[in-house]
Amino acid sequence: MGRKAKYTFEQKLKAVQDYLSRKKSASDIAFELDMGKHGRGRIRQWASLYKANGPEALKPKERNSSYSKEFKEQVVQDYVQNGLSLHDLAAKYNIPSKTVIVQWIKRYNNHIEQRNYHPHLEVYMAERKKTTKEERMEIVQYCINHGRNYKETAAKYGCSYSQVYSWVRKYESQGTDGLNDNRGHRKAEEDLTDNEKLEREIKRLKEELRRKEIEVKFLKKLSELGRRR
Repeated sequence: MGRKAKYTFEQKLKAVQDYLSRKKSASDIAFELDMGKHGRGRIRQWASLYKANGPEALKPKERNSSYSKEFKEQVVQDYVQNGLSLHDLAAKYNIPSKTVIVQWIKRYNNHIEQRNYHPHLEVYMAERKKTTKEERMEIVQYCINHGRNYKETAAKYGCSYSQVYSWVRKYESQGTDGLNDNRGHRKAEEDLTDNEKLEREIKRLKEELRRKEIEVKFLKKLSELGRRR
């Protein structure tokens, strides 16, 4: 299942036709569609996709795109050897966003091997799987040994993304003890010593701070992606 498209196929097609026929400028079309400051660039990108691949390129995808390792390498080599711009590459290979190409180029420049990508959206919505400590240990080791690819690991072992992410973090901070199943063994507040109460409060505050840091990083990432577009 793909992401819900913000603009319909009809809106995109009309925008492109108006732009290519010079009936309207990219700025006017972006204003009419309330596309924000990056709207003109998106109109031009739609136009390039349309000219290179026809109207079909403007239709929303039914599922997230899958890109093979070989495909990514081919795109990057076109950029490195032939000097094609990100705009031209996106049009030539019918890639909806230039951002993904930037990530492939970064991996190439940092000498990091490209990886096959096949969307497994079901791992984000999967129910939590019951596991033994030994199974959790196997899953964590697999994830770490495969570049901390949480999504691939979750798909392989039939558990949720959040479970794999949580187990890896606990293992890295607490060792194998972090993989113990302590559900149902939490002490009542009145049974805690003063030190245990203090430790629990510190842990709660650390977790709250960690969540806020993740939110800040996520917002920064969104801002960076917006600027690149």
